[in-house]
Amino acid sequence: MASLKILVVDDEIGIRSGVIRILQNFEVDYPFMDEKFNFELLEAASGEEAIKIIDEQKPDIILLDNKLPGIQGIEVLEYIKKHLYDIFVVMITSYASLEVAVKATRDGAYDFIPKPFTPQELRSSIENITKQIFLKRMAQKLNKAGKEIRFQFLSVLSHELKAPINAIEGYLKIMKDKQFGDNIDNYIQIIDRSLERIKGMKTLILDLLDFTKIETGMPKQNIQEIDLIKIAEISIDTVRPYAIQKDVDIYLNNKHPVIIKADPGEMEIIFNNLLSNAVKYNKDKGRVDIYIRKENNYCVIKVDDTGIGISQEDCKKLFTDFFRIKNEQTRHITGSGLGLSIVKKIVDMYQGKIEVKSIYGEGSSFIIFLPL
Repeated sequence: MASLKILVVDDEIGIRSGVIRILQNFEVDYPFMDEKFNFELLEAASGEEAIKIIDEQKPDIILLDNKLPGIQGIEVLEYIKKHLYDIFVVMITSYASLEVAVKATRDGAYDFIPKPFTPQELRSSIENITKQIFLKRMAQKLNKAGKEIRFQFLSVLSHELKAPINAIEGYLKIMKDKQFGDNIDNYIQIIDRSLERIKGMKTLILDLLDFTKIETGMPKQNIQEIDLIKIAEISIDTVRPYAIQKDVDIYLNNKHPVIIKADPGEMEIIFNNLLSNAVKYNKDKGRVDIYIRKENNYCVIKVDDTGIGISQEDCKKLFTDFFRIKNEQTRHITGSGLGLSIVKKIVDMYQGKIEVKSIYGEGSSFIIFLPL
């Protein structure tokens, strides 16, 4: 059994003892975990005492009251941020205000629970944090471990499908019970939310299937003569509804057949991933251009976009499993972080190569060279 340290910081002894009573025999267990998690509980009655324990014992989780004698909880949070401690902090205070909540979140608080709270609310927060800690540790092991760790991580991602499914189920029950009346227009918002969650689940499932197929060894290929122009047109039709939503135009810049020997399913995966990314990370009223040609001993596929671009540092990591670009422009964009790594694995299977050229804020070009 694994153990996580929880530090309870509150000047009220009754609150500290109540939290300890709720969590002392509490265990967190998910189907994808190798072992259960229990908790070692520490106490501090002031911010100064909390900082001393943080420096010495490095807790994994802190339940932090804001209103403390001496330095305040927000100042403890700032200290943690300044020293780059890898700690999940939950602010627990009866002096809740929007200003405190915003500052706490900006300084790295994971959750914000006002007093009084129920045992279930506290346990639910600890469950979520424990899952996040487990996910983070698994992600850190990905580049050091073999396929067993990777597939365990895939099972975690599959488990994450439960949340959108539960949301959709809730929306359908609302509609079934006609909670908003008989007019279908009253339900447009929850229909849109359901469709958005379905799209996210579909993307995740397809990425997992493609990734698993490749990771389990050389897949059975159906090599035949195919026209890449026709494959590109199929992918354009697949992505077009999303492109219309984003008001992004897609152009296939040559119509003459480009015949190569390849697996049509694998080529479609390549086009689907490159085109969906080119739309997803594009600007409204943007543009995607596709070029396919034979050059020397290669078939060259090039996809240009007028999107948000990629920093040089992120370009180096783009084809890593589960890597996702994280910045202000991408924080609302969902994805598995598998699409480009799958493209790279398929290109490698053909002894080809893939390049990316990007100007941050202006757009990106992905170029694939497949040996003829």
